[in-house]
Amino acid sequence: MPPKAPRTQGKQKPQDEGREESLQAVVLADTYETRFLPFTREQPRCLLPLANTPLIEYTLEFLAGAGVEEVYLCCGSQTEQLEKYLSSSKWKLSSSPLKNLVLLKSDATSIGDAMRDIDSRGLITGDFLLVSGDVVSNVSIQPALAQHRGRREKEKDAIMTMVLREAGVNHRTKARSCRPVFVVDPTRDRCLHYEDIKASATNSQPVTLDPDLLSGHAEIDVREDLIDCNIDICTPDVLSLWSDNFDYQSLRTSFLFGVLKDYELNGKTIHVHIIADQYAARVQSLAAYDAISKDIAGRWSYPLCPDSNRLQDQTFRYTREGNYQEKGVILSKTSRVTNRCVLGQATTIAEGATLRESTLGRGCRIGRNVVVEGSYLWSDVVVGENSTIKNAILANGVVIGNGCSIDSGALISYNVRIADGTTISGPKKVILPDTRRMGHAASTSVAGERGGEDYEYLASSDEESDSSDLMYRNLQASASSASVSTLQSEDSEFELEDTARRASFVSETSDESAANKDFYIEATANILEGLQKEEPLDTITLELNSFRMSVDASQHEVRRAVASAFTRRIANLESGGSAARDAVHRVFSHYKTLVERTIFDKESDTKPDQIDFLLCVQKELVNRDKGANLMLFIAKEAYDLELVEEDGILQWWADQRSSDGEMVRIRALTQAFITFLEDAEEEDESEEDEDKDEDDG
Repeated sequence: MPPKAPRTQGKQKPQDEGREESLQAVVLADTYETRFLPFTREQPRCLLPLANTPLIEYTLEFLAGAGVEEVYLCCGSQTEQLEKYLSSSKWKLSSSPLKNLVLLKSDATSIGDAMRDIDSRGLITGDFLLVSGDVVSNVSIQPALAQHRGRREKEKDAIMTMVLREAGVNHRTKARSCRPVFVVDPTRDRCLHYEDIKASATNSQPVTLDPDLLSGHAEIDVREDLIDCNIDICTPDVLSLWSDNFDYQSLRTSFLFGVLKDYELNGKTIHVHIIADQYAARVQSLAAYDAISKDIAGRWSYPLCPDSNRLQDQTFRYTREGNYQEKGVILSKTSRVTNRCVLGQATTIAEGATLRESTLGRGCRIGRNVVVEGSYLWSDVVVGENSTIKNAILANGVVIGNGCSIDSGALISYNVRIADGTTISGPKKVILPDTRRMGHAASTSVAGERGGEDYEYLASSDEESDSSDLMYRNLQASASSASVSTLQSEDSEFELEDTARRASFVSETSDESAANKDFYIEATANILEGLQKEEPLDTITLELNSFRMSVDASQHEVRRAVASAFTRRIANLESGGSAARDAVHRVFSHYKTLVERTIFDKESDTKPDQIDFLLCVQKELVNRDKGANLMLFIAKEAYDLELVEEDGILQWWADQRSSDGEMVRIRALTQAFITFLEDAEEEDESEEDEDKDEDDG
């Protein structure tokens, strides 16, 4: 993350007198998650199609309808694809309601890093909307915005209003892995407490409440029936809090929980605006993708439906049978298409084929007597005769042979070819060999011996239990990816007219190589996920080693990822109430082997590996609150656990890199520990000299 520019906490930039301030928005186009693997290896999550329209289009439509004029999209990976797509979209035309659409590239590895990056750039001048790049909503934001601004006039410490949707406790679009609980004072619409309850917990699991909340509020509602679609109305104070608390990494379990918990210290309040008769949801998992796809086809999100033809070259119409069909679709007389299917341009359905509750992209070819149920087939998918596909996802260019059976939960990635007569059962992920990544173990091919393209099978990881595994249990599929080239404007006059505007598309990049950055981001995320779930050490180690070998990463890159994940996990534990020293001990004592397996200099006089690990930790702590305290605790814990030796710590201290720039501040409190080690070393040398003199005597 670039160095922060000087700022004044909570203050807005002055506006020109007489000019009305434009409404701004920050879009988190990168979620820093891996729930949509393996598809997000090839395409950014915000460009995956929902009912044949890229996800980001729904978010931008919502913002345009809300009266937003300036949009800043935060993206940490695959930025080139997103930049290319947006540059050729209607949002960069002079007629676009978005007067300023800016893509911000950064090396952020979490939402917290992204928010601090936004603050450091000084772009936000007043109230702004904070949304995820996977929001689908027809909500009119004006009532919530008016309520927020009215409240701000009376209460300057009311910094944020969350827009929540009222629904059932087990609503189909809600996350399945956890149950978000909001504790609200209904008399002031103020959120008092937030908690995530794991899905495995019993219904009797209590919500942990501060007794002062019960005595200090006449009325309290405990709400489990609210859908959090990540639409927040924020003041610049929100960005200030992110920057002042470097342990904040996530929107709800970190920032929201922390601000509410520390109310007595910061005095800031967060409020809610609950809607009941409009549509709002997040495509936060594959299961949610499936549910929202069906909602769109069922017109619950109207006017955000396929026949609205939001893209310039779309030609959908709503048929008498309740399906959506573009021009150029060819249906044989004996084929059956029922239950709100979506069919893209140039798709052909042969004799005897049956389609139910499915979405087909452009250029798909469905053979005779094929059955497709509850599935999502992207562009240019070919399905051979007499095959069956149920509750599965097939990415661009997939070819299914004759007589195949693709069962519930199968996720087949780009350009895989499945041979005739092959059965793929259960929630499996199938990819080409060169797309293998961490967290998925390769096994023998099941593509078939004749006509199958070589590929690897990937077993689902625990972190995606809210995704493909749920699809399997609920007989529902989800996710997808559209061909961006088919969505570009064909109007050359518009392109010529707006060349200058497209050329001004802003982006910033980091100096780090793409390969190193990808490994660092993905490895850190996967290790951190394992630490948070307290997965067995062997599982995390196996996944890390598999990923390292697959991309030929150096041991330095591994040490950097381990250091990053450890410091982030420590910050998470601190935000949950643990003391810093206890958090350090818990993480390092339980998972010390992850560090040990990156250190190979124990038998040598010089300690380059130990120095490198401590430098990686030190660098990670530069932008963290109380980083100097954590550096002391980590150095001492690593020494006590014999992860680093006395010589390793002293050589790190003597290394010029540990005292460069901001690094010297992080090591300041460790001076006393260094002095202790140096004194101990002198005593050892003195005792050795005395023993030698006695022997000589």
